[in-house]
Amino acid sequence: MRLAPKSKLVMIGDSITDCERARPYGEGLFGAIGKGYVSLVDALLTAAYPELGIRVVNMGIGGNTVRDLKARWQTDVADLNPDWLSIMIGINDVWRQYDMPGQTEKHVYIEEYEETLEELVARTRPRLQGLVLMTPFYIESNAADPMRRTMDRYGEVVKRIAAKHDALFVDTQAAFNQVLNHLYSATLAWDRVHPTMAGHAVIARAFLQSIGFEYGRGL
Repeated sequence: MRLAPKSKLVMIGDSITDCERARPYGEGLFGAIGKGYVSLVDALLTAAYPELGIRVVNMGIGGNTVRDLKARWQTDVADLNPDWLSIMIGINDVWRQYDMPGQTEKHVYIEEYEETLEELVARTRPRLQGLVLMTPFYIESNAADPMRRTMDRYGEVVKRIAAKHDALFVDTQAAFNQVLNHLYSATLAWDRVHPTMAGHAVIARAFLQSIGFEYGRGL
């Protein structure tokens, strides 16, 4: 498992990461970790690797785009001095182009998305022991769906940046696609974006696999 003892893992993103975490960021608050994939990662790391004392910090904020992450990067990433950082952003960058087509000021097109994510990663990577970059996703099995097609392009941006900066790459769309071979999308997310607990488990499993988590450890 890649995380060293006493590592601090900060996980930043939008509502999928946020998932009702406590505010403001507080030490030891019940529910501070939220109710989504971050809570599953935290629980499984604690259960399987109790001796490592890994600390997971949830810094997701619902509705965020990569533009919003840039605005709060100093306080919500740099000032926390993480050992490991996980970033999953891009859903709203794409979604606003489809659910609010007339409000172009809310759109984060792919050029800005790539430039901003690249800037944040380049600035932060030298200070980290490890970085995990996770693609945005759309829980839609039809790859020709317009929003799904655009989301896949943003996912390719994440893949390029991960390769360039020696980051672990998690293809969340591919993880969902495996499940969508057997289930209708509404069983994982009513709006194809905000996952059920099963959907959050898909994300958590993909993340944990990337860091070398051993499910059978200690059993």
